[in-house]
Amino acid sequence: MNRILVIGSLNVDVLQQVERLPKVGETLSIHNKSTNFGGKGANQAVAAARQGADLTFVGAVGMDAEGTSYRELLDHEGIHTKNIQLKEQPTGTAYIMLEDNGHNTILVHGGANMALTAADVEEAAPYFKDVDVVIAQLEVPAAAIKRGFELAKLYGAITILNPAPITNRVDPAILANTDILVPNETEAAALLGMKPTTNQHELETRLPLYQAKLSVTNIIITLGEHGCFYAVNGLIGRLHNANVDAIDTTGAGDTFIGTVAAHLDPKLTNVASTLQRATLAAGLVVSRQGAIPAIPTKSEIDALAKHYTEFI
Repeated sequence: MNRILVIGSLNVDVLQQVERLPKVGETLSIHNKSTNFGGKGANQAVAAARQGADLTFVGAVGMDAEGTSYRELLDHEGIHTKNIQLKEQPTGTAYIMLEDNGHNTILVHGGANMALTAADVEEAAPYFKDVDVVIAQLEVPAAAIKRGFELAKLYGAITILNPAPITNRVDPAILANTDILVPNETEAAALLGMKPTTNQHELETRLPLYQAKLSVTNIIITLGEHGCFYAVNGLIGRLHNANVDAIDTTGAGDTFIGTVAAHLDPKLTNVASTLQRATLAAGLVVSRQGAIPAIPTKSEIDALAKHYTEFI
């Protein structure tokens, strides 16, 4: 099992269940409201930790009750929290509107996440020496990610970048030290300035563009209900999802990435089997509500895998 360091976001998720998104000028009722812990960085870290991986987190929370509770939660998950900085800004918050069809729309206030600095990451440098994988998203400042990936390469770890929230530009200095890019289909298309697609042929046709524009050769594109597409270590393929009833897609992509990070051989020799397991993990998440509360354990994924011989 891999040793992982996550540079990422810690958010309090405010989930609001609605029939559908309101139109401009329209007011709709909220069916239900709940508050949970989330943030792409935390989701990915918890997903990997529940697979049995050793986790270190580099991030920031506010000097508020939410920040204290968040550190306690990660401690409970067995995640090393010494490098979570305390900032004057409030702990980050995400406002999630969950529609009856399972789709979600998210607004994020970065708060303390956006106060994470390259110096904060540098302070954690000794922890980079003993990890196999370093993960980052784009919910913390680019300077922090850049320094983290530099340290990862200095000490021989592989790097996984989740280019989310959606953007049409990632700092070239970050991409230069990115081993595997993991966007969803919308994020993948935005990076090229193109329309999203889940079509196999179109996805394959675009592969040279990621190399030409982003200098990225290894890419895994999550496709929601259509599974995932990958081009890693010379292998190109497509995996479909397990058959589950989706009720909430929040956290599915993050769980996929955390599972990949936990199981992927740093030499990239077990790509297909790792992605199969990650697909099962994401399937379990969408069959439940919430982000961190929905993330499965290793034993839950093992149990589901028994029903899918192609995943064993």
